[in-house]
Amino acid sequence: MKIAKFRSIALTFVGASLLASPALADDPKFEFGKAEEVKAVKGVEWDASAEFGLVLTTGNSEVTTMSGGAKASRKTGKNKLTMSVDGTYAQSGIRRAKAGVTTVSSASDIETVDTVSAKNLTGKARYDRYLTEQNSLFLGIIAKTDVPAGIKVGGSAQAGYSRSLYKSEKYEAVSEIGYDYTFTRFDAADAKSTNVHSARVYAAFKGKMNEATNLDSSVEALPNLNSFTMPTGEVKIGEGTRVNFHVGITSKLTKSLSVNTSLDLKYANRPAPLSLPGVTFAAGFTPESAQMDSILKASLIYSFF
Repeated sequence: MKIAKFRSIALTFVGASLLASPALADDPKFEFGKAEEVKAVKGVEWDASAEFGLVLTTGNSEVTTMSGGAKASRKTGKNKLTMSVDGTYAQSGIRRAKAGVTTVSSASDIETVDTVSAKNLTGKARYDRYLTEQNSLFLGIIAKTDVPAGIKVGGSAQAGYSRSLYKSEKYEAVSEIGYDYTFTRFDAADAKSTNVHSARVYAAFKGKMNEATNLDSSVEALPNLNSFTMPTGEVKIGEGTRVNFHVGITSKLTKSLSVNTSLDLKYANRPAPLSLPGVTFAAGFTPESAQMDSILKASLIYSFF
C-alpha cells in the first residue's frame, strides 16, 4: 500500500515536470500572432518544442493519465506559420462485484472494469499575414477528436482580421473578428454529421501583475449563422452558440523555473449527443452531453534558454 502510494506521488511529480517545455517558458502567450515576432526576422526562422506528461497510480486506485504535444513555427518577412498537436488520454479502473453477484464471498466475485474518461487529440495550423504593426489577416485549420464529449471526428476552418487594440510595457489587448466553418461527425450510433457556419469574435488580454507574475486571459464566441439538424433535434440560427474562455497565471520561482495555473471553460449551448459504450437508449430518446467542460491545470515550467 505505502509503496503504491509513494509511486503515485512520485509519478505525479514527474508527469508535472515533463509537461514543462521551452514553449511554455514565456507564458502567457495568446493564440494570435504579433507583428514584432517577424519584424526582426531577415531570412527564415524555425522554432519547435515538445511536451509529455504521465500520471500513474496502482493498487486500490488504478488511474493512467497521459498528455503530450508538439509545436512548431516558421517566420519569414511579414509571414508566420504556426502548427501544433496535443492530446490527452485518461483511464481509470473501478473495482466492483461481478454481474449477478449480490453477496461477495471471495476475491473471485470482484472484477476491475476499465473506464476511459478522457480521449482527445487536436491539431492546429495558422497562417498570419502582417499588414502593419497593429493589423493582420489570418487563416486557421483545426482537426480534433473527443470521444467522451461525443465527437468522433471534427474539423474547423477559420479566417479573419486581427487588430492590436492597446499595447504598453505591461499590458496588451487584441481583438479578432472573422468566420468559422465547423464539421462534426458524432460518436453516437446512427448520428449524421453536421456543417456549421459561424461568426467568430475573439478578445485577449495579458498583463504584468508584478516583476515575477503574468496574467493572460481570452474569450471566443462562435454564434451559428445557419440552421442544422443534430441527433438531439433541430438547431436554429444562434441556438448552437459556442463560447471558449481561458485565464492563466504564471509566476517565476527562479530564473529558469516557473509555476503556471490555468482554467479553461468550453460552453456549447447545443452540445454533442451523449455516447455511452454498451448502453442502448430508448427509441426517440437521444440525451445531450454536458454543456460545460472545464480544465483546471497546474504545471511546473522549466526554461532551457
